[in-house]
Amino acid sequence: MSGEDFSQFSMLDLFRAELEMQSHALTTGLLALERQPGAADHLEACMRAAHSLKGAARIINLMPAVIVTHAMEECFVAAQRGQIRLQRDHIDALLKGVDLLGALAAQPEQSTDGEAPDIAIFLKALEEASAPEGSHDTPILPQGNRVSPSAPGVQPLAELVTFAEPTFPDSGAAAPDRIVRLTAGSLNRLLGLAGESLIEARRLQPFANGLMRLKRLQSDLAKTFDTLRFALPEIVNDERLMPALSEAQQKLHTMQEFLARRLDDLDSIDRRVTDLANRLYDETLASRMRPFEDGVKHYSRMVRDLGLALGKIVRLEILGGSTSIDRDILEQLDAPLGHLLRNAVDHGLEMPEERLAAGKPEEATVRIEARHSAGRLQITVADDGRGIDLAELRKLIVARHLISQEAIEGLSEAELLEFLFLPGFSLKSTVSDISGRGVGLDAVRAMAKQVRGLASVSSKLGVGTCFQLELPLTLSVIRTLLAEIDGEPYAFPLVGIVRALNLPQERVELIEGRPHFRFEDRQIGLITAHEVLERTEWQAFGGDISVIIIGDSDHSYGLIVDRFVGERELVVRPLDPRLAKVKDVSAAALMDDGSPVLIVDIADLLRSVEKLAASGRPRALSRVSENTDRKRLKRVLVVDDSLTVRELVRKLLHHHGYHVEMAVDGMDGWNAVRSDPFDLVVTDVDMPRMDGIELVTMIKGDARLSGTPVMIVSYKDREEDRRRGLDAGADYYLTKGSFHDETLIRAVVDLIGEANE
Repeated sequence: MSGEDFSQFSMLDLFRAELEMQSHALTTGLLALERQPGAADHLEACMRAAHSLKGAARIINLMPAVIVTHAMEECFVAAQRGQIRLQRDHIDALLKGVDLLGALAAQPEQSTDGEAPDIAIFLKALEEASAPEGSHDTPILPQGNRVSPSAPGVQPLAELVTFAEPTFPDSGAAAPDRIVRLTAGSLNRLLGLAGESLIEARRLQPFANGLMRLKRLQSDLAKTFDTLRFALPEIVNDERLMPALSEAQQKLHTMQEFLARRLDDLDSIDRRVTDLANRLYDETLASRMRPFEDGVKHYSRMVRDLGLALGKIVRLEILGGSTSIDRDILEQLDAPLGHLLRNAVDHGLEMPEERLAAGKPEEATVRIEARHSAGRLQITVADDGRGIDLAELRKLIVARHLISQEAIEGLSEAELLEFLFLPGFSLKSTVSDISGRGVGLDAVRAMAKQVRGLASVSSKLGVGTCFQLELPLTLSVIRTLLAEIDGEPYAFPLVGIVRALNLPQERVELIEGRPHFRFEDRQIGLITAHEVLERTEWQAFGGDISVIIIGDSDHSYGLIVDRFVGERELVVRPLDPRLAKVKDVSAAALMDDGSPVLIVDIADLLRSVEKLAASGRPRALSRVSENTDRKRLKRVLVVDDSLTVRELVRKLLHHHGYHVEMAVDGMDGWNAVRSDPFDLVVTDVDMPRMDGIELVTMIKGDARLSGTPVMIVSYKDREEDRRRGLDAGADYYLTKGSFHDETLIRAVVDLIGEANE
């Protein structure tokens, strides 16, 4: 932490921060010394940690901590000199000393008063562990360590403790990573701003495309001037006209050169800004990540102490400790991993004599591992214990009347093990303060579902049991499917979707008056997203139905949406807490064009679907199957490069019952009108790649499409502009500056009639 400004922290805060770091070093070293008592490197690491804490405690005048750390240091030094050999009693006493230091730092004002009985107990335990076996002589540890810190005649601290001068790293040595304190809220806001900067950077490209179109228009104008220059001498001989024409051409050439230079500059700025925004976003996202070991290192001590309490010798292995995990997921993993580790030690591992009889080592091993796989985070908790007896599990399931004897015989091993995650289900017949109530695995599955993950278990009798959690890498960024519902986009997290498909209407069948369709050998009920989200009434158009299947193997529903927009990776933006919980919505995000989108809460949505289906009130369900008997809705294609105008026209036409699709420019509109039949095309004039006049000309020039009515809606209101559009073949010309809702609808009705005629 050298080089950092810690002026805002008190000396006690700094001591607590150092204690947290050194306590981990002490605990790790002590657990290693329990297996290898004479390991020089671990003894050295523990001695240095105790010595550093002693100096820090002396600086802040926390004398009880000085006494504790000095006793620990003397014990390590004695072991280094060969005067004592660390046994389990030493390790127990020293680990209690680590706990005692935490208590002293937490309440320093209480630790300086009274007789500090906990310190005296610790010193006595350490002395007894260090006394030669069967001897009542004075133990090896110094005299000063055998008395209470407040007892009469206590050795002066100046004689008891020798303080070293503070040491500083060499200037040439690499400084460790600096540490700063940052609240979770600030980090979330920073990530949101980084995401917005990335979106804003991407908006430069459409602007550059617009300037490119201006450049092409200038080139066309230059060609027109050249044609005019060659044609004029044959028509008129005016000495003033030719110099004016030459001057206009020169100015146009200057404009072209200026625009070309500015386009090059803009392209360079676009690349730099986009790269900077991407790096800022990636770095901010990385700052949310923490090493897996940060969240699990304290389990080594817990597993060891729990094993000793149960009469078992257990060692915890942590693999993939450097794997980066979202800090929010790491925090939520704490309780589930604690449940799994306690279950492994209590349920899964045998007693030492049982392990020896089975040919296993006396010391049992529990392994916890983290790794990234296929864009997901996989957490594994495995033990080398007795495993799960599937025959006994079958008997227990039947005895608890969870399934019949006949049905259970047909279940696979994976299906049987799923019963372990049921609330209240436990393999233990007795309840203890460690396990037996059947809430641990239920909590594990609930946590996995909460973060859009999965939990599974596998086991082999006599070999061990393995629990696996498959979780998203981060909660800040999610992959979603964008779907349009009543003219608005909604984001569905991909991990909550079973399948998304375009369903032919002939596959829809009525079962007890409600539409269903067959999917993977089961019937899936259909319900509209319009009803669930309480939007306007859904209209069944011609063609396939866009369906999102949500739920699980037992309860699945097909949610009908208007159309699929595509997959997007979104930065999650929490909703304002003043809104409380918004029904069926979990968060929000910004799309590439800066427009907001709501992220659907799949679990909440599923509950709403089940409630609506059970109420018998779905009003639009039957219309799905009845659609084949209804007249086809008129289809309108809206072509405009302005998002605002597109949405305005789309909503207006949709409100009057027309089926509307959109294109962002003339080329996009030409591709759309060639691919699907439309009753009407509504187009702008000025658009990139292909303008509206060219689009009208191509539609009217195509033998198959020439009968399709085309309406031009443009800001150009001059008579010559109107005449140019109608000459190209447009059936109607309407100016954006003058039309009202009724004007547009009246024109559409004149051209193609009502929506469902």
